[in-house]
Amino acid sequence: MTNQSLAVQQNLSLALANPGAMGSIEAYISAVNRIPVLTPEQEKEFAERLQKDGDLDAARALILSHLRLVVSISRQYLGYGIPHADLIQEGNIGLMKAVKRFNVSHGVRLVSFAVHWIKAEINEYIIRNWRLVKVATTKAQRKLFFNLRSMRPDGQTLDPEQIEGIARKLNVRPEDVTEMEVRLSGRDMALESSADDDEEFAPISYLSDEGEFEPGHIMAQNNRYALQTQGIANALETLDERSRDIIQSRWLQDDGQSKTLQELAAQYGVSAERVRQIENAAIKKMRKVLEAQEA
Repeated sequence: MTNQSLAVQQNLSLALANPGAMGSIEAYISAVNRIPVLTPEQEKEFAERLQKDGDLDAARALILSHLRLVVSISRQYLGYGIPHADLIQEGNIGLMKAVKRFNVSHGVRLVSFAVHWIKAEINEYIIRNWRLVKVATTKAQRKLFFNLRSMRPDGQTLDPEQIEGIARKLNVRPEDVTEMEVRLSGRDMALESSADDDEEFAPISYLSDEGEFEPGHIMAQNNRYALQTQGIANALETLDERSRDIIQSRWLQDDGQSKTLQELAAQYGVSAERVRQIENAAIKKMRKVLEAQEA
């Protein structure tokens, strides 16, 4: 192995937890593509060393040689508004899980085994982070979330016949297709205006009040208003200063300029994986607070 190749592999080992550590995502991808692909014999040897002796160098070799697979798979998920570096980060986690569980005696190549782990990790990350409120929780909803966009002709609204066809193809109920289409078509929207102009109306000003003065509707509207404003503010207050800043920087920027995991990792002097862990813990804590307020 040449000194240049060794340096590339050492840099990539550090970049596993932070793809942006190499300066740019393009530099990372370029370096990944220069790592040689293992032959079947080499892959078998490394897998046996890992399985029998717990050889971490063998695990490292298996992971590095398959980083290009993660890059390739992550490109399939670029349409969900998640930074490419974040997708690669999650895919790398899936790859490491696959390497840990890979058994050469099953008679399949690591690439075939790892694909499922990589996709599962990326899928879960997108579902968890696409919006603060989960868009898909059941198996049928997850299947629709990742298939419905590509099955909608030119992104147009589906007619009843198309809904029936998609439902049959994916083995779900037509009403599930309709519900997911509505969820994917909607956008997160602030109920209150961010402007000081009294003449500018926010959604809260013109939401319909069916039943007008019916107490049940008024209470439901007040609860929604509290959860969207004071509720989230209260949930943020339960977080420590770093967690609160990470959530606000990632998801609550008024100008839409959200920070990436890599930017926050550089800001706090930790790995992107550590930022992701803090973010996930903070979101779980906020959801519990919001659920307790809603109950």
